[in-house]
Amino acid sequence: MTAQLTLRMADRDDTEILVALYDGAARWMKDQDIDQWLPGEKDTEHFLRRMKDGEVWLASAGAHLAGAYELWWDDEEAWGVQPPVAGYVHRLMVNRAHAPAGTGRALLAHAEQRMIAAGRGRGRLDCVTDNPRLRAYYESAGYRFAGEFSGKVRKDGRVYGVTLLEKLLG
Repeated sequence: MTAQLTLRMADRDDTEILVALYDGAARWMKDQDIDQWLPGEKDTEHFLRRMKDGEVWLASAGAHLAGAYELWWDDEEAWGVQPPVAGYVHRLMVNRAHAPAGTGRALLAHAEQRMIAAGRGRGRLDCVTDNPRLRAYYESAGYRFAGEFSGKVRKDGRVYGVTLLEKLLG
């Protein structure tokens, strides 16, 4: 993991920071013509639920927020009912103003270590099917195609497809 990062589990007091980080990442995607996230789509309640049902981690580079991610212990919507063999990474976010090079990979590596510590031998994630750059990024980190799920629903009701990716850990 990148030595420049300090990671800690998020708590209730971090929800507004997480919303701002998400919205910033969503605006950057929109500016790049990437149709993945929408500003305003995740609120403080979303992150409180994720903290209750899984883990949310924040990374700092010195005094600055560098990124965050969510770690879920199941994802029935996209993966269906599964035995408890995997952890699911969601909302891998970097703060483009303060994240040192390699922050995304460091966050993934941290998530994978959390999964291994929990006795989970697989890391899983998904990305919008029509985002080949993000898919290539995850594949370069060792994730492999595991399927497609065409029925994800956005908060605004739009349905979209995601590519499911998986990595054997350990």
